[in-house]
Amino acid sequence: MTTTDSKTTADSPGNAGSGNAAAGNGGSGNGSGNEGSGNSSGSVTHIGTGGAPGTTRHPAGTAPKLTGFEPSVTVFDITVPGRRGVRPPPLGVDEVHAADVLPDFARRSEPAALPEVGELDTLRHYTRLSSLNFSIANSFYPLGSCTMKYNPLVNERVCALPGHAELHPMQLDAQVQGMLEVCQRVIGILKAVSGLDDVSLHPAAGAHGELTALMVMRAYLDDHGHTDKKVILIPDSAHGTNPASCTMAGFDTRELKSNASGRVSMQALEEVIGDGKDIAGLMITNPSTLGLFEPNIKSICEKIHAAGGLVYMDGANMNAILGRTRPGDFGVDVMHFNLHKTFSQPHGGGGPGAGPIAVRDILAPYLPVPKITVRKPDSSKGETGNADGDYFETTWDSEKSIGRTRGFMTNAGVMVRSYTYMRAQGPEGMKAIADNAVLNANYLRACLKDTYRVWIDEPCMHEFVATAKGLPNDVKATDVAKRLIDYGVHPPTIYFPLIVPEALMIEPTETESKETLDHFVAVMKALAGEAATDPEVLKTAPHTRCIGRPDEVKAVKEPKVTA
Repeated sequence: MTTTDSKTTADSPGNAGSGNAAAGNGGSGNGSGNEGSGNSSGSVTHIGTGGAPGTTRHPAGTAPKLTGFEPSVTVFDITVPGRRGVRPPPLGVDEVHAADVLPDFARRSEPAALPEVGELDTLRHYTRLSSLNFSIANSFYPLGSCTMKYNPLVNERVCALPGHAELHPMQLDAQVQGMLEVCQRVIGILKAVSGLDDVSLHPAAGAHGELTALMVMRAYLDDHGHTDKKVILIPDSAHGTNPASCTMAGFDTRELKSNASGRVSMQALEEVIGDGKDIAGLMITNPSTLGLFEPNIKSICEKIHAAGGLVYMDGANMNAILGRTRPGDFGVDVMHFNLHKTFSQPHGGGGPGAGPIAVRDILAPYLPVPKITVRKPDSSKGETGNADGDYFETTWDSEKSIGRTRGFMTNAGVMVRSYTYMRAQGPEGMKAIADNAVLNANYLRACLKDTYRVWIDEPCMHEFVATAKGLPNDVKATDVAKRLIDYGVHPPTIYFPLIVPEALMIEPTETESKETLDHFVAVMKALAGEAATDPEVLKTAPHTRCIGRPDEVKAVKEPKVTA
């Protein structure tokens, strides 16, 4: 059925659409990602301050009717009363009126204010909106600490297989044996790369992983009579979610100062531990948000353990050490993974995501339920095992568990994508992920350090932090970030970590080519030149987008989501 108005009666054949229009790159992505929009020589064309390409300016009062292509248009602006994108066929059953089956309080007094738009106009509207967004598919995305790597399209192909895509979360274990096995295999791989003893797939994101881990720590401490241990130590370079998660889990926090090299100060550590009576543990990100590996990590863990505390590692930056070292080997008791960072589940839109936690054996009894267990099938119940004779089931049998932490056990599609990526890489490929992530970051650091001061100028891991402080004419990190948009580059993370003034946190990931990195270097140097010769072009950027500089605080507090 094609787009129709309410008065249209003739049917015409619709476009049934097609599947994958073009084959995606199913490779590992190591060193072979987006070639970028620049040229291999590293030169750039300076971009002026004119209107967005293709924008037509109309004198006041002469603008044509909205067509869905204007920047400010919402789907309600292109609504035509009575228009539908599809007219379903007759139901084949007797019509039932809401008034006959629902009480008054459950019925609307007037129809819902829903858009009335044809199918083609809807497609164009949302496709156009998507084109206004930055994504790893169309732009270099050096967003520090977010690991915006290329997500191989083979992951999507596998996830879309009917046996995966058509499952329902309420199906019985016997009907989802394949999915349960995939989840169990992901658990096995995460145990192997973390060096820890058990894994929960419950957490829905990194911050949820933090909270779940802290709840497990709290349950363990209480169970062992340490109810007085309520203080978590947090380095001053930590992610902001760390102290927030502590508060939600009922802990107090105490800041741990960095030394001049950006690492944990061992003297400060001893001072904040004191007699250790109230120390519940430490939350540490390794490598840190400064992109630095903590060389004293084993000693740090030993000091926390000596005080009767536990060590949690924020695994947001696991991409830098994958296959090269294991947190469990240097003393970590519990950590979370970001599958949407390290293992190539796409970011976006607040979900779906996954932040599994791995724990040492002493914490395993406290993990959330339900859990996946493996046993032999019971033939009397009609159960059949896999090729190895194993049967997978979910169980609630865990006396000390903190309980359920979400509606369902995990985001199944995330597990399929990540498992596909893990198997495509293999053990050696995982090492290559870390190696190339570190190589790319150090290449950018070396190319940019004479133009932008690198806060800790030494070999880094997966990312580094430069500063816009010292740029001429009082140009700020915000100005650099906004101007990058004009050159088709997503801004890096800015003003974080908080210990670096005018911070620019840059993470290229392992999937970007040298040509893309060279283009980014050329753009960053061009911006430094503009700061000296034409600072206003930075201070008023961006100039090539449908909006310029909104009041970002107001936009968060008072979002405009309708016309």
